[in-house]
Formats: sequence, C-alpha cells, structure tokens
Amino acid sequence: MSEVLELACELISRPSVTPDDAGCQALLAARLQAAGFACEHLRLGEVDNLWATHGAGDGPTLVLLGHTDVVPPGPREAWHSDPFVPTLRDGLLHGRGAADMKGSVAAFVVAAERFVAAHPAHRGRLAVLLTSDEEGDAIDGVRRVADLFRERGERIDWCITGEPSSKTRLGDLLRVGRRGSLSARLVVHGVQGHVAYPDKARNPIHLALGALDGLASRRWDEGYESFPPTSLQISNIHAGTGANNVIPGELEVLFNLRYNPHWNADRLVAECEDMLHAQGLSFDIHWHRSGEPFFTPEGPLRVAAREVLAKFSGADPEESTGGGTSDARFIAPLGAQCIEVGPVNASIHQVDEHVALADLEALPGLYGALLERLLA
Repeated sequence: MSEVLELACELISRPSVTPDDAGCQALLAARLQAAGFACEHLRLGEVDNLWATHGAGDGPTLVLLGHTDVVPPGPREAWHSDPFVPTLRDGLLHGRGAADMKGSVAAFVVAAERFVAAHPAHRGRLAVLLTSDEEGDAIDGVRRVADLFRERGERIDWCITGEPSSKTRLGDLLRVGRRGSLSARLVVHGVQGHVAYPDKARNPIHLALGALDGLASRRWDEGYESFPPTSLQISNIHAGTGANNVIPGELEVLFNLRYNPHWNADRLVAECEDMLHAQGLSFDIHWHRSGEPFFTPEGPLRVAAREVLAKFSGADPEESTGGGTSDARFIAPLGAQCIEVGPVNASIHQVDEHVALADLEALPGLYGALLERLLA
C-alpha cells in the first residue's frame, strides 16, 4: 500500500463528522512534527484547528489549506460498504471524505514531507492549515483562525486549497476565485384573519409578492472577469396555519445571493432592504454573511498552477470561479492569492463517495510540483 493511500485510509477510518476531528489532526501533526514542522493546535470552541509551519519568515509564505471534518454519511444501509471503513473497489477508494477532502489532506502531508526532506533550507515558509469546521457552521474554524492571524500579523502570500475542484479528470479545472454568499431569513408581518373578511386582515403573502418578484427578477450585474452575474435564489417560503380559511399573520422567506466582486455584503444588504421598504412592507430580516468573493489575478501562483495542471491533465485547465464557497474566502482578505486544486468532485457529499486510486496516487506529485515551482 502506498504512503498516500495508507494515510488516506487512516483518515477515512476516523468518523470526523463536523465539527468533530476524531483525532485526525493529532495523527497529522505527529507526522508533520517528525518532518520538522512546528505545530500549533488551536482549539476554538468545539473546533480543532492545526497550524504547522516549516522554514524561516524570509520569503513568501505558502499555505496548504484543508479540512478534516466530513458531512454525515446519511443512511448507512444505502452504502455498498461502511462509510468509515475505507474500501477499494473497481479502482476507487470509497468512504466518507475520500474526495472531500481527506484524500487531498493526505496528499498535502505526504507532499510536504517529501518537499522539506528534499529542500530542508527552502525559501520562505511552507505551512499546513487544517480545520474541523468547514462542513459545518464555519464559525470557529478558518474564519476565527484568520482573525487570530490578523491580530498577530501573520502574513500569507499564497494559499492552495485542496477542495475537490476537478470535473472529469484530475487537473482539468483550476479554481481562481469564488463568489460571495449572503443568506437571509425574511419575516413579513401582516394581520391574521378570516378569508371571508379580507378587509379586516392584511395578507403578508399578497403584500410580499411584488417585492419577492423584484428581488428574484432583478439583473444585479453583468458578471465580473470570469465570474457569472450575481444571482438571488428564493429557497423556501412558508406561511399559514394549514387551514384554507385563515389569512396568515406572517410569511417567512429564505433566500440566498451568490455574488461577484462588483458587490460586497453590506451593499447587497442595503439594496435588498431598500427594495423591501419601497414596497411598504412591515418586516424583520436576519442576514448571514458566509464570506465575501475573492479573485486571484494573473501572477506567480496562477501561472505555476496552470502549467503544473496542464502537465498532469494533458491539457490547459479551465480557469473558473464557479461552485459554492470554501475556506479560502477567509484567507484571501489577509492579502493572499488563493487557488483551489483537488480531485474529481462527482461523488462529494453523496452515498458511496469515492476518489479514483490513480488520482489519489498522483496528488502528492501534483502538490509537490507546485511546491517545487514556488518555494524550491
């Protein structure tokens, strides 16, 4: 069994359902310390975070960013094998977290060990940052670690996140940015009453229809660089008592905006609330800011990644800002250039999650090639 496969299996066998790390970071820290890394364990709330560094402060700091937590496996009887028993089948490694992202974390560590052994006096600093709060609320993980880094003046120049970014073959996509995410819980207030006497009530559904249509149909922008246009999606609407003869007193609406760098969260909040007020609504709204958008322009990190991925995939990678969010959104505001490079994402969060064994075996070489280009 190869080094990276053995380590990936050890990680998968630990049921680290978010925010429980289940001992993954202790295992990885022991290996990194043996390789000469200085390890700092940052326990914040119920979340484990690991910051491991190698090298002097002179020169650039490159961070390999990942997470040890996984989403719940769902009904175990739906899996062909136990989600926390790593299983090789038909050239695939099955198990919860195999692709998202314990395979990448294992590859990070193996690549880092090999790199510092070959280049003990490499330029700059190589760091590994891991959290157990990426798949959950993302409050006490990299978000808080970034705040801590900001307070103590920690500098990060380049960040490589191992999220599963490839589409059909390893290295066919290079993530160079992510949209911001802003969610809202809107409660529109009316007056409950009998449907036969609408003059004695105020129907919040009727009152809100114009505002909701305006939010949903608005063309927020035309896109930005390689970002698609900003999108607002209504995901849930609830009102009423279940009876067909009662006008409800309240309407609850959940919606989310995925937005490009034309916007920031504060401006979007103001725009949305102005549209609601313009309709004369009585409402309360609670906002959750998941993270601002980030974008890595052309530079040493992006050039190196494009050339390395082209070598591994056999063609130039698609350079994309699509997808959801990642913890890189908390590192980018520190001034870092951020990219995401990882295995194929077709099975992530699904029953029978898996990573191709060939891709897993290739990942340490891919990450190692990036380290060679940037720090050797």
